[in-house]
Amino acid sequence: MQHLVQFPSAVYAGLAADDLGRSDDRPPLVLLHGLTFDRRMWRSALAELETLDPGRRALAFDLPGHGDSPDAPSHLMEAIVERVHAAVMEARLEDPVVVGHSVSAATVSIYAARYPTRGVVAVEGALRVADFAGMAQSLEPVLRGPGFDDAWARITASVFRTEQVAPDVRDFVLATSQPRQEIVLGYWQDLFERTPPELEAWMVGVAGAIRESGVPFVAVVGEDPSPEDVAWLRTNMPEVRTKVWPHSGHFPHLAHPRRFAEILAETGAWGRPDGDHIRHAVTSA
Repeated sequence: MQHLVQFPSAVYAGLAADDLGRSDDRPPLVLLHGLTFDRRMWRSALAELETLDPGRRALAFDLPGHGDSPDAPSHLMEAIVERVHAAVMEARLEDPVVVGHSVSAATVSIYAARYPTRGVVAVEGALRVADFAGMAQSLEPVLRGPGFDDAWARITASVFRTEQVAPDVRDFVLATSQPRQEIVLGYWQDLFERTPPELEAWMVGVAGAIRESGVPFVAVVGEDPSPEDVAWLRTNMPEVRTKVWPHSGHFPHLAHPRRFAEILAETGAWGRPDGDHIRHAVTSA
């Protein structure tokens, strides 16, 4: 997957990034990849964005322990949110649109619940996490032992759904996923240490803060949401716009980079919500 666009690199608050475009009246984009990947995940869509919305400021970060960013003392979700916010501040980005894939869909949602943003784009990530947490907890002993590689392969075969995407996308996914046992365990520490009801209450609080802020929230998924997910969204985030792109697996932004870039371009018109950007302090406690 080659791109003609140049991707200048930078480091903010210790996080490596592709730093594109210039700051102007359009809200900047902050893009976070999923677990085991890195910032290359966004390059095909950002190359398309440059033709649709030239010069748009966009920072695609390598999360701690991924790509060119070093490991961190903590990979708990709230610690990652604070690291990202520190990088956003150092880069002098004002009220970004935050974009997250997979586990980072929750990260950017927590970010938007806590800090000023002009909207959220969540790719293949749900805030209804209780069922997934139960699955992760059941596999914790295996994931912590010598069977990690086999267990992770079974998980990703189910989650990634690479049989649904074109061969070049499948090859890219397999080449760029770099699972490290200590990093996976670190990023899933919240899932292991919190009970499913505690996690559910946390995400309900996050959804409520986003709902009250009035910022736009778009979810892009590769298959129809489950009835349980639909019911959860109707209760907690009724204003979410869900876009279903069938047969794109866990990677609709890779399967349809132009289409995804069109969504990113649309966010350039997202204005600041009414009010003074007050956010409730949403924590996992």
